Amino acid sequence: MFIRIVKMKFRSKNIALFQSVFEENKQTISAFKGCNFLELYQDKNDETIFFTYSFWEKEEHLEAYRNSQFFKLLWAKTKILFSDKPEAWSVDRIHSLP
Repeated sequence: MFIRIVKMKFRSKNIALFQSVFEENKQTISAFKGCNFLELYQDKNDETIFFTYSFWEKEEHLEAYRNSQFFKLLWAKTKILFSDKPEAWSVDRIHSLP
């Protein structure tokens, strides 16, 4: 399993719209094969910055999601709301404490 972290910065006027888009689509995203966990975070000091954390069983599952028609349509809706280029990382969990 690995974790995908995506940092997105939005125009202030688009924050509510992004949150609505996420809310409408979060169940479909988390239902994709191999997706075990999905959360959305908002930066405490800059309300325009959001992060998604998703846990995937295999890289192939994430790639299948990223190549799906659903993702392409969702990304098209989302990327026009950005104020800056998004950043993404795929990381392996080394340690976890309860």
